[in-house]
Amino acid sequence: MDGDLWEFHFIYANSRGGNASAARHQGRFTRAAHIRHCDLERVIENPVTDDGQVDRRILELATFLIGARLPFEAADRYEYWLLDPKDHSPLALIFSCVDASAMASFPKLTDWAALPAAVMPIETSEAERSRSYGPVNYRLERCVAERAGTKPKAQWFTRRYNESEVFPPFLVREDWESEEHRELCQRYLQRQAPRLLMLHGVSFEERRRMELAARANALDVMRFYPLYPEIADHDVMDKIRIEARLRMAAGETAYALGRRDGVLYQ
Repeated sequence: MDGDLWEFHFIYANSRGGNASAARHQGRFTRAAHIRHCDLERVIENPVTDDGQVDRRILELATFLIGARLPFEAADRYEYWLLDPKDHSPLALIFSCVDASAMASFPKLTDWAALPAAVMPIETSEAERSRSYGPVNYRLERCVAERAGTKPKAQWFTRRYNESEVFPPFLVREDWESEEHRELCQRYLQRQAPRLLMLHGVSFEERRRMELAARANALDVMRFYPLYPEIADHDVMDKIRIEARLRMAAGETAYALGRRDGVLYQ
């Protein structure tokens, strides 16, 4: 997430050769190792492992990462959306993938999951706490499920940015009939703003809206900033990052620092 700590995964691409274990895991990723950017040079300078072997693929990967610049271009053009039953338009994003061939391996779910409250806590009011209301994350999850109806449907779309397709810019619809539901959605998105700014293909107006919302979580902005493809208002962003540096210098850390976000977040 920051261009410093890289995490390597293997994927079982095929099961040729009659390997039963590989067949069971075909298409699955397995975390293999992680390495800091500053250590990549050592891999290239001394590629021999303990058993005296050299894996050219590891050298190629290390060489690529040394010259890599974040953010990478968005590649997951295939998106699986929960549909609004009124007009079968996209309601909330469930999955996405890079290769069309991978779509068949995804389960045919019709449930949208919010970011867990343990990962992204959202502040609740005293009135909400006194009434034992659950986290905003899960309340919005229920709202989406109710809106999807008793027989929810989902569909794959091939997404092309900057075209006339109508998708919620921040991956869930914001046009709610109930004021309570609309407020829940906005609270969720505003708290998620530092992460949503990592999205590609967002209009200038929508990006600036999220940059303003992200001011409330400066440390998260500092954490995800290397993956922002564009900046709408450099003045706003500079002020957020200055605040974050001052708070970090005072010993403050982001709530979920160190979590493996790339694996968890959709």
